[in-house]
Amino acid sequence: MWTGYYTPSTLQEAVELLAAHSEQARIIAGATDLILELERGQHSGVDILIDISRIPGQDLITLDDSGWVHLGPLVTHNHCAGSELIQQRAFTLARACWQVGAPQIRNRGTVAGNIITASPANDTIPPLMALGARLTLLSADGERTVPMEDFYTGVRKTVMKDGELLTDIAFPVLAENARTTFIKLGLRNAQAISVVNAAVVLLIVEERIEHSVITLGSVAPTIIHATEAETYLVGKELQPEVIEKAAELAALAARPIDDLRGSAVYRQEIVRVCTLRALRQINIGSEREGFPENPVMLRGRSGFSPVQPLSNSMEHHQDVAIETTINGKPHSFKSGFNKTLLRLLREEGGFTGTKEGCAEGECGACTVYLDGVAVMACMVPAPRAHGAEIVTIEGLSQDDKLHPLQQAFIDEGAVQCGYCTPGFLMAGAKLLEEQPDPDLFSIQQAITGNLCRCTGYYKILTAFERAAERMHQDSEA
Repeated sequence: MWTGYYTPSTLQEAVELLAAHSEQARIIAGATDLILELERGQHSGVDILIDISRIPGQDLITLDDSGWVHLGPLVTHNHCAGSELIQQRAFTLARACWQVGAPQIRNRGTVAGNIITASPANDTIPPLMALGARLTLLSADGERTVPMEDFYTGVRKTVMKDGELLTDIAFPVLAENARTTFIKLGLRNAQAISVVNAAVVLLIVEERIEHSVITLGSVAPTIIHATEAETYLVGKELQPEVIEKAAELAALAARPIDDLRGSAVYRQEIVRVCTLRALRQINIGSEREGFPENPVMLRGRSGFSPVQPLSNSMEHHQDVAIETTINGKPHSFKSGFNKTLLRLLREEGGFTGTKEGCAEGECGACTVYLDGVAVMACMVPAPRAHGAEIVTIEGLSQDDKLHPLQQAFIDEGAVQCGYCTPGFLMAGAKLLEEQPDPDLFSIQQAITGNLCRCTGYYKILTAFERAAERMHQDSEA
């Protein structure tokens, strides 16, 4: 899929590489969109990837002295969903990030990548626009800042120039009396593209709305404001009739199309419903309902440890070996650099326990641990394995003893055809490392990225519960 792959050690080096390779090159961090697009032939002529995921200090969420929140270009959706700062002072963004994909995808997919992809259905764009975000773009020629309102020019089109790299996402921290939420409707409860989404930010003083923002996604070529509804709400209290009227005005702002996920008429009505729900939630103080106190990350005990940089910049091509550690043992691959990690593991490494189900991040059968974090191997470029530590299903047991979850799958009859089982086990083992005593909701959230098509999930859920019980008993013994 590519002929050259660079891993720079600084952002400046990354933009210099972009300038040198021009239209042939693309920046990647999580690569959850670009990998699929390259496999589908959507980027003719692109054969150079510049992987910035190993640049240290770029995965931080910070609050500066002037009251602006900053997201680095490597901040993932899970970083935001799990951030206390984002949860408390920009909840609409935390909720949107938590509803993106599944834990394995949220561990790789970056907010910056979601912004740049520029799909009107992307979930992080409406809340960031509602928060008044600005974007910093770096090139070999210098740096510029663009308000997010001015960033989009059409479907998957932005003002970014060739050679530019998004280096910072910033927005002013919300006041204590601000109330926010995010509502999304998809065709299923997880791993769903938005049919409609809406972000709402209200500043309420003495029960009256002093400032109002409503942004809508998946109902126009770009994210839009429900301007009439925003204006109408200012100065009013959130009474039932006011909420109803604002929702009707929001629906009028939508300019949807018919597509496979919904008709234009349906989408317009759903804008009204989503806005209605958001305003009602804010009115009764239930906007955080359903958002977990401890969101499942599948990052284990390490949590959000800093990015592990390479000792020096790397250029990978067909003559450069990938040196990596798999299940505690060193491996050197002299072929397969232009594949996904999934195919490298299976075809070059012989680790066939990692299954290929969908090859597009939907089924979770290829779940592995990359530097301690659960990811979908089908969405990771093989050279990312260089200098990394990888664990596959073959490494889950230790000293010829099954992991407690493996044993529970056998005892509870949770193994069916077996094809999806490795992915469930990898997700489950990481959950139990992260939350030794998970409740049913956490277990369900942990496997939202894993599909089983044999029958039901009841035995699988029971196996998770039994494994947690046995691990607790063993720890007390």
